[in-house]
Amino acid sequence: MPGPPRVTLDDVARRAGVSTATASRALGDHPHVAAATRARVREAAEALDYVASPEATRLAGGPTGRVAVLVPHPSRWFFGELLEGLEAALRAADLDLVIFRVGGPEERAAFFARLPARRKVDAVVVLAFAVDELEHARLASLGVDVVAAGGRVASYPSVGIDDHVAGRQAMDHLVHLGHRRIGMIAVGDTQRSGAGPSGKDVGCLAPEPDGRTSAWRAALGDAGIAPDDELVVTVPWGGEGGADGMARLLGLRSPPTAVFAHDDETALGAIRTLRRAGLRVPEDLSVIGVDDHPLAALTDLTTVAQPVRAQGRRAGELVVAALRGELADGLPPAELLPTRLVLRGTTSPPGAPR
Repeated sequence: MPGPPRVTLDDVARRAGVSTATASRALGDHPHVAAATRARVREAAEALDYVASPEATRLAGGPTGRVAVLVPHPSRWFFGELLEGLEAALRAADLDLVIFRVGGPEERAAFFARLPARRKVDAVVVLAFAVDELEHARLASLGVDVVAAGGRVASYPSVGIDDHVAGRQAMDHLVHLGHRRIGMIAVGDTQRSGAGPSGKDVGCLAPEPDGRTSAWRAALGDAGIAPDDELVVTVPWGGEGGADGMARLLGLRSPPTAVFAHDDETALGAIRTLRRAGLRVPEDLSVIGVDDHPLAALTDLTTVAQPVRAQGRRAGELVVAALRGELADGLPPAELLPTRLVLRGTTSPPGAPR
């Protein structure tokens, strides 16, 4: 007759009320695990007569003092801000940050194909891109905690903003000014910067609706304005995309009087097209973005500010808490940081005099 089922590390983790990765570190005397958590895990292991397998022992090995960070576009402002905040929090805990670029599809596929052999870090942070099921399985094979910054990603603890709320702040401002024909330049390139919804890949395990697009529709509906899909264009991320999107909107028989762009860099591209067309901003057409990119203040762009660096810093704090065994097993709620409307000079009531 078969004997009783073998007790696994997962069983120990469930009994102790911690994640499997935390249980592994506790049994391996990881220095970042709190003493109370270590004691709780050991008590659970003794109660279950747990015997570590060679694989579990390998995963529990000594701490590396390193945290891997997966970033699609490290040269872009949004990711740079996330990295600044993340690095500050990890440095304060004597942890080093190791950056892995996962930009284009081929680069990303190659990285995840090699990932199971990369058990040389204590945790992983995913910056503002979603993972598909295969990538999720590869990350799980590392046996370490995973945290996301810049938006909700799969089933990981995450820090971001509420994109629908940010979109409503922008749209409600335009509606309040009296605009009724409001266009939207949405960003549809899933490999663009992680600022908001355009940083979420279509392969997310739990895809969320595009919050900024849904905000456009909801704000118009609440104001009694029928959404006109002719006023929506989708472009790749960046200034050139915004310039092209604005040109398409100006080509309509009845152009909008205001435009909501999904991010500031797209908004600035739209403004370039307007000025080259001899149109005044905001007298002839208002423009608003999201992010509060440094260029927004220099160009007097009205926008909705999001605390990007704070998102990175808070994600780092979650990593430290996970390594200390202070995060309960199971999915913590996504932490959403507040956004705020920043009034500048690119919005005004429709037809406002010079």
